[in-house]
Amino acid sequence: MKKIYTVVLLLLTMNFALQAQNDTIKNWKIKGKVSLNVNQNYFSNWAAGGENNFGLIGKYTMHADYSKGKNSWVNWIDLALGYSVIGKSDPVKTDDKMEFISTYKRELTKYWSLTALGSFKSQFANGYDYAVDSTTPISRFLAPGYVDFGPGLLYQPVKWFSVNISPANLHWVIVNDQRLADDGAFGLNPAARDVNGNIIAHAKKSRMDFGARMILVLKYDIAKNVNLATKLELFSNYLHKPQNLVVDWQTDIGLKVNDWLNVTFSTTVLYDDRIMITDKNGNIGPRTQFKQLLMVGFGYSF
Repeated sequence: MKKIYTVVLLLLTMNFALQAQNDTIKNWKIKGKVSLNVNQNYFSNWAAGGENNFGLIGKYTMHADYSKGKNSWVNWIDLALGYSVIGKSDPVKTDDKMEFISTYKRELTKYWSLTALGSFKSQFANGYDYAVDSTTPISRFLAPGYVDFGPGLLYQPVKWFSVNISPANLHWVIVNDQRLADDGAFGLNPAARDVNGNIIAHAKKSRMDFGARMILVLKYDIAKNVNLATKLELFSNYLHKPQNLVVDWQTDIGLKVNDWLNVTFSTTVLYDDRIMITDKNGNIGPRTQFKQLLMVGFGYSF
């Protein structure tokens, strides 16, 4: 749980620093939100059974946008880290996200802009398959890590919807852990092994792809104090089965109860045909990954 407190403290420090800058830096517009989301169950003499549990998720989002004339520079950061304790068990990670998107825009017409977009994705802490082994990580910081960059065109007919298309996007997959890279984790080519399974040549810890990328973003108030935010990323790799799209679809529905209390329902859908997943029957293959969170939190916006 100390990791959550550390991250929350860091985010609060960033928040106050950016607020101070907001009043002094010309042509910049900075806004964001820091929140602490809590879930808890307690049982005592409960005939139907149950297990006490307590969870915390710290989240931080921030926009830092520069605009002057027809030029603008849009930066977005989304961070999250959460753990849950069930009974007397060790803490279990429930959320872990590190995402940064930076876009330079040059306005062409009212609705169209030239863009250069870069992004980075990873996580803070080790991840485990708790049902199998809670001591051997199956992911960690920069394992995986994803870096993208490419020029493109942005179409934004209204403030709440935009589409960015990059026909020449560079995509790096990083697995900065030799054991995971040798196992072929996250779509890397595995290490070369002899007939006894001994490693002859270690795997590379990164891979570069080249293809087309499209990002659709929608942020809309569907009712009073109810906001829908969804981001769909599609990538077609020219170098490997371009017909098989890599999908990353994130959706948040937020309900603002008052200035400091909010309820958030979020989902993430991922698909990458080069990432092999073992199902409950032991079958190995690419599969649709899905994550869902329902959170009640205390938040502060600036």
